[in-house]
Amino acid sequence: MSIDAPAGRARALWQELAAAPDAAFGTPPRPRVFVSPDSSLAPPSWVGVVTIGDTALITAPTDRAAAAVRTALDGLPTTRLTDPGTVTALLPVSDTLGPATLAYLTPDALRPPEPTGTPTECLTPGDAALRALSEEAGEEDAGESGLEEITSPVFVVRDGGTRVLAAAGYAHWPRDTAHLCVLTAPDARGRGLARQAASEATAHALAAGLLPQWRARPAASRRLAAALGYRELGAQLSVRLV
Repeated sequence: MSIDAPAGRARALWQELAAAPDAAFGTPPRPRVFVSPDSSLAPPSWVGVVTIGDTALITAPTDRAAAAVRTALDGLPTTRLTDPGTVTALLPVSDTLGPATLAYLTPDALRPPEPTGTPTECLTPGDAALRALSEEAGEEDAGESGLEEITSPVFVVRDGGTRVLAAAGYAHWPRDTAHLCVLTAPDARGRGLARQAASEATAHALAAGLLPQWRARPAASRRLAAALGYRELGAQLSVRLV
């Protein structure tokens, strides 16, 4: 399958998440900016920027914020729209979130890992063993992983007992998108366990006809996605204006 197919599905997803009538991606150097207080491109009252390929979609909470964004960012190359340094130099920003890369995977691109010798098991969301993993990983890493948002079966690798070392699943987003969520215990990283669990979760999403999406900020997460066959097609940045 051509990579253009997931790019088109990704644009349709983020246009729906923008929650604005006629929301659409603009082509450089004219990013489209829409007023949408209910946008999911960013936290409430923030400005959200999403790029897919060389196109960009921006939402702002108010008419005033949208006008400021249009004036400041019009004419910029797409890659600079999700660069915090560029955006904070042009707009009065009090806080930023991101950037995070957006990667997608075609059905023929999944690269399963070599067997680790430890079987993958399946749990239901909310299982006590998953809560224990989140507590072990800490609030920041657990929040970054999105483990509590999973709606699919959760694929896990244990230590031979009851303790879960790595877990992966996905949240079912609009437009038949599977948003991958992965978490590994701090002392079990670098052993291929997250790749094993994430491969199973990705395969499950593909079998259901969903588009796997991997959103990542840490470099290790981006490397893991690439190892599985995900391809980075865009980025996301949120900013809070003064």
